[in-house]
Amino acid sequence: MRRLLLLVPVMTTLAIAAACNGDDSPTDPSDETVTFLAQLSPANEIPAVTGAEATGSGTARIVFRLERDSANAITDAEADFQVTLAGFPVNTALTMAHIHDGEADETGDIVVNTGLAAGQVTLTTGTATFTKEDINVPPALAQQIINAPDDFYFNVHSTLNTAGVARGQLVKQ
Repeated sequence: MRRLLLLVPVMTTLAIAAACNGDDSPTDPSDETVTFLAQLSPANEIPAVTGAEATGSGTARIVFRLERDSANAITDAEADFQVTLAGFPVNTALTMAHIHDGEADETGDIVVNTGLAAGQVTLTTGTATFTKEDINVPPALAQQIINAPDDFYFNVHSTLNTAGVARGQLVKQ
């Protein structure tokens, strides 16, 4: 009887710990990240960039931070962008950067805007890196991009090339 009384506090503690552990609940939302890479080139723009800015290149690393519900549907999505550009003329001024809907041979609508505005990034030495974080992505759109990233591209625009200075299709990593 005495051993049984000693086990009661231990069993009670274990029962409370099990009840409080919400990590194993099938109804809790889950968090995940999905990373995309886009190799940016002026030659990928439609039409291809000519002139002084045609020599540049870059990389866009885009990380989607997702929340999913118990049915695995995306309920919230935010994107973080890290963009590196090099080989452009000194003082190239960027005006916009975003994800478009479109395959490599077509132009499409902007679907995720980074919020980059004219005057925020200038490639003073022809090279620069910029970051934009916590950009809202509608859940259904996030799922479309995850399902078919090559149907979307990222590009940046400059003062000289207002239609786009460097572009690359998204590739899921």
